Amino acid sequence: MNSGPARAVLALSGGVGGAKLALGLSRILAPGDLHVLVNTGDDFEHFGLHISPDIDTLLYTLSGRADPEQGWGLAHETFHVLEALRQLGAQTWFRLGDRDLATHLWRTQQLAAGSPLSTVTADLAARLGAAAQVYPMCDEPVRTMVHVAGGSLPFQQYFVREQCAPQVTGFSFEGIEAATPAAAVTGLLDAGAFAQIVICPSNPFVSIDPMLGIPGLWTALRDSAAPVAVVSPIVAGAALKGPAAKMMAELGLPVTALGVARHYAEHYPGLVDYFVVDQSDVTLAPDIESLGMAMVAAATVMQTLDDRIDLARRVLALAEA
Repeated sequence: MNSGPARAVLALSGGVGGAKLALGLSRILAPGDLHVLVNTGDDFEHFGLHISPDIDTLLYTLSGRADPEQGWGLAHETFHVLEALRQLGAQTWFRLGDRDLATHLWRTQQLAAGSPLSTVTADLAARLGAAAQVYPMCDEPVRTMVHVAGGSLPFQQYFVREQCAPQVTGFSFEGIEAATPAAAVTGLLDAGAFAQIVICPSNPFVSIDPMLGIPGLWTALRDSAAPVAVVSPIVAGAALKGPAAKMMAELGLPVTALGVARHYAEHYPGLVDYFVVDQSDVTLAPDIESLGMAMVAAATVMQTLDDRIDLARRVLALAEA
């Protein structure tokens, strides 16, 4: 039984945008109160190594190691191994830094020894000093496929190798039917441990949908007593990071925060209590609220650490309403 008022917060995060808000949350919440569920649909194998791009972006950000310019990878990184591989004729379209390689080598070794991804991720978070409890969305392999004219591409090939150039026609998530949501997270949901659930400003199609598509997860979030707040990744008709706006346009969806809100309302009815938009999109309030969500306007463009903390504080205040 839950012995007292819930204080913990569950955040759902993809890569750079989600990690920014997660960092802001980590600077406000007490140690141990921030729990982050991370997309692993982007995971893939490269040079025989298990790469978890979104998990690593989050861990590097929360531990103060991320490259501040790119938002991903490690600061002050070198690429001597990658250059040597290029000279040998290897495919080097996915940039793996020398110190970043240590993360992938360690993770791959632990997985090969029989540890599940959840255990490996928790251990890695502790070793790096990440200020949160971090969970992969599931231990089973789920792989995001981007459907384009003429076929399908694994997400990293679409995103990095092809630089998001092919026109998108849809998405699928291989293996998702056999996946089970992170046991630690469902256990905490069942115990009523969360005061709030925050869906960070991550791509709804390839960062959040893989998580919410795991059987039983989105309904467990909806049925939780904790209010669910979504922060829009689209500001004034543009994505601050990544291909979300391009994907929406190619799928024939309005490239607005309202388009994102409609996606959640149609695919996950009743899930979202609060939909947070940038102040520049305040005129969308009537249409968003007609979807059954309370719209909240805030400064959602997170350029500095103070911006991230301010937005986190604004989002957390919603649970007190």
